[in-house]
Amino acid sequence: MKKSSLKIGLPITIFKEGKSYVAYSPALDLSTSASTYEKAQSRFLDATKLFIEELIEAGTLEQVLTGLGWQKVKTNWQPPVVVSSYTQPINLLYA
Repeated sequence: MKKSSLKIGLPITIFKEGKSYVAYSPALDLSTSASTYEKAQSRFLDATKLFIEELIEAGTLEQVLTGLGWQKVKTNWQPPVVVSSYTQPINLLYA
């Protein structure tokens, strides 16, 4: 069986939630968490590989990536481009 490779540049955000670190990619709508930054990175890489492998096995890689806004350029997949990431202060009045 012929093996193929897939190289992608995946935007990942890691933030702290309580005592946990959460790794998240909006490009795959995939996240994981761990007790340390490094473990969150490692778990996210493992989860991403498993997610992609399962899509390939199911024959749905192109359908799922396209549905998430990815574009295929020649033989490479490109995720949606992050245009901005910032913290927006919002004042809410409530009773």
